[in-house]
Amino acid sequence: MSIPNPDFMREAIQLSLNTMRNGNGGPFGAVIVKDEQIIARGYNRVLETNDPTAHAEVVAIREATQSLGTFDLEGCEIYTSCEPCPMCLGAIYWSHISKMYYANTKADAAAIGFDDHFIYDELDRDPAHRRLQSLPLLREEAIRAFEEWATKTDKQRY
Repeated sequence: MSIPNPDFMREAIQLSLNTMRNGNGGPFGAVIVKDEQIIARGYNRVLETNDPTAHAEVVAIREATQSLGTFDLEGCEIYTSCEPCPMCLGAIYWSHISKMYYANTKADAAAIGFDDHFIYDELDRDPAHRRLQSLPLLREEAIRAFEEWATKTDKQRY
């Protein structure tokens, strides 16, 4: 891995400013880099698309996987204008991005109304005690897919 490149972070910061100023969504931007080249850019598109998952990091990951033709972004780095929310952090882990750099902190985000602390708290609770009513249903039927997956010989892990 290379040392951090401030120009990549400046690009993410500029994307955060642009999206906010254009009314596309909150002030968040991200770029994904491979071999010292930007391969994907993302900015918050929640308001633009009416998609609550269209956060900068997720948008950038989607673009990077399309660009590279793979779901595995190992060897890539993400520069994001803010410490990621739980959803984006999960997506970064699932995509196997090798390194993350962030500018603003989650405390900075909370100070302007983007406070994800309640999600972290909810994740620590038993599903029966979360604010989102969560009830098990038809596990006996659904488990068959997991059982079949467990014995599938040609599965591709991700």
